[in-house]
Amino acid sequence: MRVLVTGGAGYIGSHTCIELLNSGYDIVVMDNYSNSSPEVLKIVEKLTGKTFPAYECDMLDYNGFEKIFNENQIDAVIHFAGLKAVGESVEKPLEYYNNNLVGTINLLKLMKKHEVYKLVFSSSATVYGMNNKAPFKEDMPLSTTNPYGTTKLMIENILRDLCFADKNFKVALLRYFNPIGAHQSGLIGENPNGIPNNLMPYIMKVAIGKLECLSVYGNDYPTPDGTGVRDYIHVCDLATGHIKALEKLPHIDGAKAYNLGTGKGSSVLDVVKAFEKASGKKVNYKIAPRRAGDIATCFADVSRAKNELNWEAKYTLDDMCRDNWNFIKNQG
Repeated sequence: MRVLVTGGAGYIGSHTCIELLNSGYDIVVMDNYSNSSPEVLKIVEKLTGKTFPAYECDMLDYNGFEKIFNENQIDAVIHFAGLKAVGESVEKPLEYYNNNLVGTINLLKLMKKHEVYKLVFSSSATVYGMNNKAPFKEDMPLSTTNPYGTTKLMIENILRDLCFADKNFKVALLRYFNPIGAHQSGLIGENPNGIPNNLMPYIMKVAIGKLECLSVYGNDYPTPDGTGVRDYIHVCDLATGHIKALEKLPHIDGAKAYNLGTGKGSSVLDVVKAFEKASGKKVNYKIAPRRAGDIATCFADVSRAKNELNWEAKYTLDDMCRDNWNFIKNQG
């Protein structure tokens, strides 16, 4: 089975490529390298001992995108590609709507034209909005607080509508919680271009002295230590979730959502302490005002993924921090 992985050189995409290759799938990777590097794909080949075609292409380039479908027999798609920074999306909404929505519609048109009907979509826990109480279940009402989250919810709706109109399509909507960690080899991990938007790369840059101080947004939430609680999941657990979703697709009717998390919440300061323990480094932080749109507590109800996909997360927060530190040490 040959799987097209859009955004396959990115953080979650590259780890999923390793799992796919190690599980016997053939892959084709597409990425525009706007927040990644082609070097990552060379490391994927090295770690798996397998080669695969990779295309530098933007989702908005319909003709370039179609070339991939013309030159490869694609059986299924895992769709990671998209802009993904919450704060940036608030500042640049048109860029986010254009890239994420038009790019995905291009993909779906090409899938329909080339009769590729199996899709695993990279969604997000942001679709649960601010009005639900954790743990979040897949059938809760959905809403969003920023343009990035809105693009994910709109794409979910597009996919539900498409599946209703064309019964050939089978789609798994994977709602990720907060991926951290890195591959056990220490050779790939989250290494964003520029100033990090996510907690763990920021902590790592403070630990190695590249950034002075971590800003902790809010310490007056109704949580055990006052800082925001999130469901952190190891990226390698997340990657295996995609394999399980791919295996489930033939048995899915229409589009179905699955939470991928651990089902446990950790606070920002829990993560800081776990990273200090793993690295032996002090992480300087300062308390900053709350960010608009941030909720106090967010963690998953993971029973559907466990029961239907036969998947559950196995790595702990300490494992995630150890693997992150191993990765950053290898970066020199």
